[in-house]
Amino acid sequence: MTEERPVLVATEANDITADMVITHLNRRGVPVVRFNPADIGPDLTVTARFGSSPAPVAGHVRTPSRTVGLEHVRAVYWRRPVWPGFEHLADVDAQFAAAQVRYGLGGVLYALSGCLWVNHPHRNAAADYKPAQLALAHRMGLTVPPTLVTNDLDEARRFIREHGEVIHKTLRWTPYQRDGVGLTSWAEPVRAEELDDSVRVTPHLFQARVDKVADLRVLIVGRRVFAVRIDSGLLDWRKDYSLLRYGVVDLPDTLVKALLAYLDHLGLVSGSFDLALDHDGEFHWLELNPNGQWGWLEEKTGLHMAAAFADLLTQGEADASAR
Repeated sequence: MTEERPVLVATEANDITADMVITHLNRRGVPVVRFNPADIGPDLTVTARFGSSPAPVAGHVRTPSRTVGLEHVRAVYWRRPVWPGFEHLADVDAQFAAAQVRYGLGGVLYALSGCLWVNHPHRNAAADYKPAQLALAHRMGLTVPPTLVTNDLDEARRFIREHGEVIHKTLRWTPYQRDGVGLTSWAEPVRAEELDDSVRVTPHLFQARVDKVADLRVLIVGRRVFAVRIDSGLLDWRKDYSLLRYGVVDLPDTLVKALLAYLDHLGLVSGSFDLALDHDGEFHWLELNPNGQWGWLEEKTGLHMAAAFADLLTQGEADASAR
């Protein structure tokens, strides 16, 4: 029965990266049940029983093509799931229905035991606070650029004048739109005289600019480390992928140990780190994305990232208990 235990893959409908991992799972003969929470209804049903069987939770999740017993789940790959919005309902009703799905379907999945999460959404959420990331990076011995989080206009201006070249970053990505057009906030240079009273509305993140020669995206899957150097000449390499050049690099052992310890501290089995490399060869911490994109890096470098995820999911809880 162990070999038949399936992997649940929770993600949006068109997720090429998840497809890459599923392809490797299929080659290994591992059953896969893919679903998107937004499909709740006839195409996605959940049934769970508590207190009436030897197992803490018993029941099943059913999609049009598969049914999986909750007691038999090997691992959950929590990729890019989308929760339903119930746009056809009135606002109050939609909010009520959406909450029932999050706490019903989500709650049932979170109650699973004996399976590996990559990563558990609660741990992803806890790891996603940039101020907490900066403090933890410092405790782990990583080099953190001088950074200020504030909604005090005077403090912000003082910080910029003290450090000269400073960039502004959002504290969290959101699907922000203006007049129906999606907007992405890049890391941008900022001058003290540009700031006005709007700074006082919310906290902002200001960071001394690193005099970098390259960026690094470091993906960790289990205990496997994939480090990719990204050369672009851009302050924020995400602005123009056509300018990017990639190279596979080895990291110093001390840095690898620090990054692994970072994930261990947060209870994560995978994460994507962004670092900056300066002219002296020193690595500077930028941020962790606990559920970051990596599929294009495999395509550009040939690194076996999807296979590493498949290996981890196949091993399931046995791998997690060895950590």
